[in-house]
Amino acid sequence: MTSSVIPTLRYANAGAMIGWLCSVFGFERRAVHESEDGGILHAELVHGDGMVMIGDARDDGFGALQAPPPAGGKVTQSPYVLVEDIDQLYAAVKAAGATVVMDLEDKDYGSREFSCRDPEGHLWNFGTYDPWRTGA
Repeated sequence: MTSSVIPTLRYANAGAMIGWLCSVFGFERRAVHESEDGGILHAELVHGDGMVMIGDARDDGFGALQAPPPAGGKVTQSPYVLVEDIDQLYAAVKAAGATVVMDLEDKDYGSREFSCRDPEGHLWNFGTYDPWRTGA
């Protein structure tokens, strides 16, 4: 099953972040569309059955509504990524220098998870809890 909800994120340097998100978080490139000057107009990165779409922050209609978070600022939304080997990912994230804001821990509802910020400040959540399999 593929997800019908696909988060979108804007970055100051989406090209650099594509490499980082793939090498550290384990995303895979599905599509990358560049502008004539080499900027990222639109990119699709997949992780399991999920996807995020990213692009460079720019002064356009959507850019007036969404931008990279201010340094250290609060965000109103953040992706949750379901992973199988959470301990290995946590070690990779720490080794890559991501800012871990909630340490890896076991939760009462059966998940093992952590939260971190990528180099541009977007908040990401990773865990083993699969809401599709809980029978809720």
